[in-house]
Amino acid sequence: MPSPTSSTRSRTKNPGSQSALRHLNQQRIIDCLRSGPSTQAELARQTGLSTATVSNIVKIMQDEGTVSTEPTTSSGRRALNVRLNGNGIVAVGIDFGRRHLRVVLASLGYHVIAEESVLLPLGHHADEGIAAAVALLDRLLEQSGVQRSALVGAGVGIPGPIDRRTGTVAQGAILPEWVGINILEHLEETLKIPVFVDNDANLGALSEVTWGPHGGICNLMFLKIGSGIGAGLILNGAPYYGSVGVTGEIGHATIHEHGLVCRCGNRGCLETIASTTTMIELLSRGENYPLAPGDIVRNALAKDPATLRVVDDAGLAVGRALGNVANLINPEVIVIGGPLAVLGELLLTPVRRGLIRHAVPVIGESTTLTMSSLGERAEALGAAALVFQHAGIRAP
Repeated sequence: MPSPTSSTRSRTKNPGSQSALRHLNQQRIIDCLRSGPSTQAELARQTGLSTATVSNIVKIMQDEGTVSTEPTTSSGRRALNVRLNGNGIVAVGIDFGRRHLRVVLASLGYHVIAEESVLLPLGHHADEGIAAAVALLDRLLEQSGVQRSALVGAGVGIPGPIDRRTGTVAQGAILPEWVGINILEHLEETLKIPVFVDNDANLGALSEVTWGPHGGICNLMFLKIGSGIGAGLILNGAPYYGSVGVTGEIGHATIHEHGLVCRCGNRGCLETIASTTTMIELLSRGENYPLAPGDIVRNALAKDPATLRVVDDAGLAVGRALGNVANLINPEVIVIGGPLAVLGELLLTPVRRGLIRHAVPVIGESTTLTMSSLGERAEALGAAALVFQHAGIRAP
């Protein structure tokens, strides 16, 4: 798969290298051990590898804490039993938002060990966000009893484009205070583990085909509706990053040519119509306090007329933009995520109406439109999956 921004070029392994071959063989052994402990001789038979190769790989995995071994007998002979360590290999998933931070710890079998979300001040700088992430990670490690040595890396989601050439946050991010900062270097210096950075919508797409119910889907689009609007793409079974890594910026598709000026400098972008920021601005008029995305959800579920109208208008605009994208890439599934995902059909209905109206009929009728079942965890879970992929570990 195309690689997101990582700390060193050496992490992108040559498919024919010894390192790549070792990772492939290690994955074969891990796949066998997922069904339960096995002796090294059994692993050799199941994988087709030589007993010497299996022994060497098991020794490396044991040193890394991925597996544990114990003496046993097999057919009357002494043997070595190998089992996966549940928390012996752990990935960190970090999701930075405009106002929030979420950190998850995930084990080898794609199980969440611990997670927590905290609020961040609006307009926070990168140093503040990173310090909060480090403090939250330390707290989760202590609470869960996971050793720092078990961490194989951290995946990090940013609400904005990442320039893969430089590893910096590009112009157009929801966090303008972070633009131009090499978040990868900052985090690796602080965390002292490998870090992989990607756009949060890309990670949302990855989470849907690893943690979510859409494993095996080769053409999927994940649309995150939040303070900004962005899309992650899985095309032909792999994440799509384009030339420099700036893809899926559907929030800046022009919907109304003479509409409001967007933060990107254009007029009438989808974000000026359908982002939660715009919805909050519309619905906060006459209120004594500023609303939050949770208020939109609560009022819509309570059938508040003004909220339902704003949600309907936003959904129709989103559907129009999706129709244009669907005409271009013909995805099998479009998943909508973000804080409004819990609205279900209240949001899906107008989105579907807009999609069908603006897509070629056969595309509109054949595209599955659904809400994310992962809720606001999707991006952090996708970040953890990103780490496992770089470690050569597939979802079960």
